[in-house]
Amino acid sequence: MKKRNSIYSILVLFCCLYLNAQQTPAPNQTTAITITGATAHIGDGSIIANSVLIFENGKITTIASADATITPKGTHIDATGKHIYPGFIAPNTTLGLVEIEAVRATDDDSEIGMYNPHIRSIIAYNTESKIVESMRPNGVLIAQITPRGGRISGTSSIVQLDAWNWEDAALRIDDGIHINWPSPFKQGHWWMGEAPGFTPNKEYSKQVTALKEYITQAKASIASKKDPKHIPHMAMKGLFDQSQTLFIQVASEKAIVDVVSFVKENTFQKVVLIGAYEGYKVADLLQKNHIAVLTDRTHSTPFNEDDDYDQPYKNAKLLVEAGVLVGLQNSGQMERANTRNLPFQAGTVAAQGMDTEKALQLITGNNAKILGIDNLTGTLAVGKDATLFISIGDALDMRTNQLEHAFIQGRAISLKSHQTKLWKRYAKKYTQHTGTPKQ
Repeated sequence: MKKRNSIYSILVLFCCLYLNAQQTPAPNQTTAITITGATAHIGDGSIIANSVLIFENGKITTIASADATITPKGTHIDATGKHIYPGFIAPNTTLGLVEIEAVRATDDDSEIGMYNPHIRSIIAYNTESKIVESMRPNGVLIAQITPRGGRISGTSSIVQLDAWNWEDAALRIDDGIHINWPSPFKQGHWWMGEAPGFTPNKEYSKQVTALKEYITQAKASIASKKDPKHIPHMAMKGLFDQSQTLFIQVASEKAIVDVVSFVKENTFQKVVLIGAYEGYKVADLLQKNHIAVLTDRTHSTPFNEDDDYDQPYKNAKLLVEAGVLVGLQNSGQMERANTRNLPFQAGTVAAQGMDTEKALQLITGNNAKILGIDNLTGTLAVGKDATLFISIGDALDMRTNQLEHAFIQGRAISLKSHQTKLWKRYAKKYTQHTGTPKQ
């Protein structure tokens, strides 16, 4: 009887998983598609007010003004009065690594230990995630899947968000290694009998020294011809031959200055700061050393008591004005669910005075450059992947971000998710109880 009940439970579980699985990935593009009449937001700061865009075999073959003499091909989509955008890119996210935080078996975003450069997030990426599918209706079509925890968290990879498995999803495997820089300040925890607020971290120098020593050991290990090889050290080889990017999570002005010195000491060429909350204070230093920044989440409160109330809103603008290459990311509280709000964070930056097309660039062209995939995507350009979407209105405004069509590498993807199902379900319930016409 116990065996029969166990088998029954397993069958029920599989049925539930099947019913709740993500939509079947779209088939490859077989017919050319021509989109006319839309305002094309290129992703590099420019627009084409009345455009014609053609893509075949997953690649853009034409992007021009509709005033030009261009013969449409294949299926025609009339998008007059609407807008075309390149797919939005979400860097530094744990999408597909955690489904339900309270269920340990679905939480795979970190590993035990302090130094884990060899941990590869891509092999833990779950393409069936219901959270992943909820990104696409807002235009988020590409993401950098990033591990968390420790001093060196591991290695990230970049995926497109419509795939059977992680091999199908991958756009760039093992693109970078992620370091959490020590903080010069320590936050007091009342439950440990510590005073509230921030105090100097007495262990800061020791922690920085330990990290530097690990990097030195890794460099020596990579250069050594002895066997067996040290697997974690060998995983960092790409930082020294410039095939990988070094992503460093850092916040304060002092720590940022120390990071720049660390980068110069080790002659790292491809470096991106994540967060860099006080980066605007040393923006000239970052610009001089060609260090890019993925700013802290725009929709957050000021970190320091004496900060301007709108400091998180204007950080990106201040860095851009200083000549720093800037992108937006969304790590932090409820980061996976909130990643779908990435376009609205760019909209908030625009509301703080940045040109709207420049704000759009923060989540398209700039993020593509920072992640090293600008040869594939990020802008609407001939030869690049046809990863794009059509929106009824401004995609940076939640009131008008309403997608009608979306394509990943030319494949017409589904814009349905468990959220759209719930919306339709409860909209009908509301209509039945009130008689109010459904909007």
